[in-house]
Amino acid sequence: MVSVAYHADVNEVLGDAKTAALLDAHASSAPFDRSEWIALQARGADQNPLIAVASCGDARAVLALVGAGHLRSLANWYSFTARPLTSEGEAGEQALTALARDLKRRAWRITLAPLPDEDGRASQTERAFAAAGWKTRREQCDVNHILEVGGRSFAEYFAARPGPLRTTFKRKSGKVSVRLLQHFSPRVWNEYEAVYAASWKPEEGNPAMLRAFAEQEGKAGRLRMAVAHIDGQPVAAQFWTVEGGMAYIHKLAHREDARALSPGTTLSAALFEQVIDRDKVRLVDFGTGDDAYKRDWMEAVRLRFRLDCLNPAAPRAWPHLVRRALAG
Repeated sequence: MVSVAYHADVNEVLGDAKTAALLDAHASSAPFDRSEWIALQARGADQNPLIAVASCGDARAVLALVGAGHLRSLANWYSFTARPLTSEGEAGEQALTALARDLKRRAWRITLAPLPDEDGRASQTERAFAAAGWKTRREQCDVNHILEVGGRSFAEYFAARPGPLRTTFKRKSGKVSVRLLQHFSPRVWNEYEAVYAASWKPEEGNPAMLRAFAEQEGKAGRLRMAVAHIDGQPVAAQFWTVEGGMAYIHKLAHREDARALSPGTTLSAALFEQVIDRDKVRLVDFGTGDDAYKRDWMEAVRLRFRLDCLNPAAPRAWPHLVRRALAG
């Protein structure tokens, strides 16, 4: 017997012990699977969130969505991934298929991204939606640069960086002071925001959400926040988190008028040393985006996917299905 329920509040989802246990099981794998992250996303969403839960015996499948008619992953530009959470094995996939089938009553289109597939999640989701009768198309939407530490020390890792990067660090690092925190500091966060405002980065999408996330991570001991100063003035800032043997690089920025002194390079080196030598992580995740500077620090690339699902029983989907067929 399969039952499907829809919620606007993640706290309602946690009322079911088995669903709460599923979320708890995923909580240590990545911040983007955590119920607190879903709640932050829901509060910052510009449309009504829809958290769908399928129950099939002891198995569960949870999918956080947003929108109406055309549903999308509950995600924004801070999300490295946005994936369905399922119980292990065939039972979990069956629950996800049941959920996808029920969603045909609520949507003519569902777009899920960014989906990872190193864990098989994009493939599983594609199978489940296809089995439920959706017409699916999966395509690459982004890339994810990572570093597999492989037991190296920071010195061993840094010795393998490109020569220009190592030379820049050697020449410029003595001109920059670095402060690294493992707790949330309102003053340091204000410095980060000032640096970001004077950087090359686009305007923040939801700075209040990002600050709330940093405060949560600080309370949990997962925050790694660093600011570089020149002559007492903040010129670069980075916001990382560490959990489950992995480090996540969420945000980084430097002042454009300090570019000549490469404070971001010095700051990155300090944080890599922290997570490799002291936190002993096995992997560093640089999020989405194919920025050239990421290649200097990372050594491997994983793909991120968009899964676009059209409901063939919905008239609104028919023009899109025709265009998809003509495109081949």
